[in-house]
Amino acid sequence: MLLAGTIVGPSFGQDTPVQGGTLIYLEQQAHTNLYPPAGGFYPNGGVLNQITDKLTYQNPQTLEIEPWLAESWQVNDTATEYTFKLRPGITFSDGTPLDAKTVALNYDTFGLGNKDLKYPVSEVINNYDHAEVIDDLTIKFHFNKPSPGFLQGTAVIGSGIVAASTLALPYDELGDATKIIGTGPFVVESETLGKELNLKVREDYNWGPVKFTHQGRAYLDGIKYIITPEDSVRIGALLAGQADAIRQIQAYDEPQVIDAGFPIYAPGTRGLNNAISFRPDNPLVADLKVRQALLNATNRKEIVDTLFSANYPLATSVLSSQAAGYVDLSDKLVYDQDKAKALFAEAGWIPGADGILEKDGQKLDLTVYVSLPQPQNEGVLQLLAQQWAQVGVKLNVLAGDAGSRTLDLLDPLKTPVNVTMVGRADPDVIKSAYYPKNRDWLLQKGGSSDKTNFVDDKLNALLEGLAAETDREKRLAIAGDIQRHVLDEAYTIPFFEEPQAFATAPYVNGLEFEAVGRPSFYNTWVAAH
Repeated sequence: MLLAGTIVGPSFGQDTPVQGGTLIYLEQQAHTNLYPPAGGFYPNGGVLNQITDKLTYQNPQTLEIEPWLAESWQVNDTATEYTFKLRPGITFSDGTPLDAKTVALNYDTFGLGNKDLKYPVSEVINNYDHAEVIDDLTIKFHFNKPSPGFLQGTAVIGSGIVAASTLALPYDELGDATKIIGTGPFVVESETLGKELNLKVREDYNWGPVKFTHQGRAYLDGIKYIITPEDSVRIGALLAGQADAIRQIQAYDEPQVIDAGFPIYAPGTRGLNNAISFRPDNPLVADLKVRQALLNATNRKEIVDTLFSANYPLATSVLSSQAAGYVDLSDKLVYDQDKAKALFAEAGWIPGADGILEKDGQKLDLTVYVSLPQPQNEGVLQLLAQQWAQVGVKLNVLAGDAGSRTLDLLDPLKTPVNVTMVGRADPDVIKSAYYPKNRDWLLQKGGSSDKTNFVDDKLNALLEGLAAETDREKRLAIAGDIQRHVLDEAYTIPFFEEPQAFATAPYVNGLEFEAVGRPSFYNTWVAAH
């Protein structure tokens, strides 16, 4: 969506795309690993979206799945076999052909992982068994249980196809963008790790999504990514004409950008909303009444109204209102301090001399780490800490270095509260978040942490059912059941529907976004200015 009052469409009297120019793009954070299934991290996706293509394309307006590298596909009645026919004549940037054998290697890696090379399994592929090469351009994927989300999974950023030479490298080497060989409209020209990335156009590119009017090479000659962590520096560079496009506009900067006549784009991420989630294996939040009390003590509207703009709608469920399967559960997200205090009392927590709740000599003293990718997250958590203090709960908001933060987040005793959000335009996104063998937000036994004994068998059964149900209406109903269960158990407190916020100079045209808000520069062009 565009903010009201911004410039829409071509400017400078031009409405015909112009070829040429290098786009200066300021990114808030450096990319990490560029193994395609790691593309969920937005800086990673912002690179992978330019240098890799997918078997299919999800139309961001209709959410329909359309042909891209694959010209057609068939799915059997039980969603256990998917057969794709590839478009002929497509090549990787190293000159090797895109064929069924290479696609099979990609999906066998994505779907099964590779322990020797340390490749993790993709969170968007469920119940995968193997790929079968039928002929050079035909491939069949087999699943050991129904996998109704797989077709949409072939369209996501985490399913970009890379050359066999890339997948021959250890996972740890794929933080180097120069080693990612794709079929995309741009190729990596050079990189200064953590600081700058230069992409150049691929002159012979001629296989954009089939329904695009524009085929052939991208309009831009290149894209220069410059890592610019400071919000004020990105805004200043854009307004001063030193940058053409920037990502991560904070809500408080929006008026300044709009007043200068620059367009702001805020595409939604259509997945699980910006939130905090609890780790029930921590004894301080193991009691349902405590989690419910913390939910009732949270004034979500105050957080949104204080820190954000109309581009950040108040969450009414754990799932975005733009997502398939969304259910409005506002009635389970009520701010009520008196109810919170009563629930704490029922759970045996009483105020100590310093006002902090105590039980059995232990204080209700919780810790959460700031999540840099989420907009104004430190401000959100500090305001949350003020709200919880009003009912006797201490919330410590930590920055922490990357190393200690990563280790602590796997220990429920150290981090009972975690910042959570994930974008994907398919109900399987819920399984990606909560299932122990995926993102494992709740830190369940058998998942990412060996320091937990908590398990929710009911939730896991629902998540497995969601991933295997072939009847669309039944699948969406299961998605609703999961949302209700998560809020009934007060596992998550959702704040707002998180967009990705971008701004461009008025002379930048054709900036587009895939279905969950990652930029695509294939149709982007720069008018004379």
